[in-house]
Amino acid sequence: MTAGPPSARAVAWACQQRIDHHGAYANLVVPARLSGSGLDGRDRALVTDLVYGTTRLRRALDATIDRFVAAAPAPEIRSLLRLGAYQLLHARTPAHAAVSETVALAPKRARGFVNAVLRRVATEPMRWPSPAVELSYPDWIVEALTAELGGHRAVAALQAMNRAATVQVRGDGYVQDLGSQWVAGAVGATAGDRILDVCAAPGGKATAMAATGAFVVGADGRPHRAGLVVANARELGAAVAAVVADGRHPPFAPSSFDRVLLDAPCSGLGTLRRRPDARWRVTAADVGTLAPLQAELLGAVAPLVRPGGTLVYSVCTLLAAESTDHPSPAGFEVDPAPPSGSWEPYGHGWRVTPEMAETDGMIVIRWTRRD
Repeated sequence: MTAGPPSARAVAWACQQRIDHHGAYANLVVPARLSGSGLDGRDRALVTDLVYGTTRLRRALDATIDRFVAAAPAPEIRSLLRLGAYQLLHARTPAHAAVSETVALAPKRARGFVNAVLRRVATEPMRWPSPAVELSYPDWIVEALTAELGGHRAVAALQAMNRAATVQVRGDGYVQDLGSQWVAGAVGATAGDRILDVCAAPGGKATAMAATGAFVVGADGRPHRAGLVVANARELGAAVAAVVADGRHPPFAPSSFDRVLLDAPCSGLGTLRRRPDARWRVTAADVGTLAPLQAELLGAVAPLVRPGGTLVYSVCTLLAAESTDHPSPAGFEVDPAPPSGSWEPYGHGWRVTPEMAETDGMIVIRWTRRD
């Protein structure tokens, strides 16, 4: 007798173990496990929800579980308990089904333990020790966003990033967050423009700008990432020339572009709903490392803009240290016109936070070269 496909919960558990204990990325391991799994569309969606939701809420789930655990469980059992607790508390799964289906996955030796812990999770209310635990973020992220946004606004943004990201599809069929679409629009590309997208991979913004009739050079320092730009441009029929180039040492003549977009490497703190494991990877030290790199890139690419041309700097974070703390490049003045989209004024730039329009968090600054 041929065995059927694994259950959605079994696939989710396998993914969870790779993410929790082996450093795998959710956006890579989930598609890989679903490929060839034999699961239908409904079960594939369930796997994605279980894995992404459990990964986002790891700290909160552990806090609810650890009340009833005397000794640390084996890693695979820890992942299974997280999966069961997520179903009980966040996935609207009936309690009996969440417990029984999770227990069925457990090794025989651990079934009684898993059953006992999950039954108590289902029935005993949680008293949260801190907002960071309840919201399921590292302390430093909550503290950083509270300092930037204020307490109530920070909580709203963090709650928004605990919700599943909505799928936004452009008119050409490319899937891209609406905030990223607004950044591409902020460049103001028009037919005939020569545009450099400095950190272009995977090519979403470059192809959006090319759709206006502009000629876009999409640069990235790593060959495999430049290859993503090539693939997306080919798929969409976009006029994008992909090149492998280090933005700190761009191989282009001064004043050779009408518009330059620097979508700089950043902490990604505005994209945590879309990258569920990122909150457990990024550290406060990363911000300190990235800010000098951003400044170096900005100084290197500014001379590539022709007099009268436009320089746009963007980051998918919410921190001033990675955005408005960078001064205007010499010879440039801030463009005061608001970009299209749901932006709010922020320093000498513009910002959208995740709760404002259910997008990724973004900051954009636009300058015009005077001479």
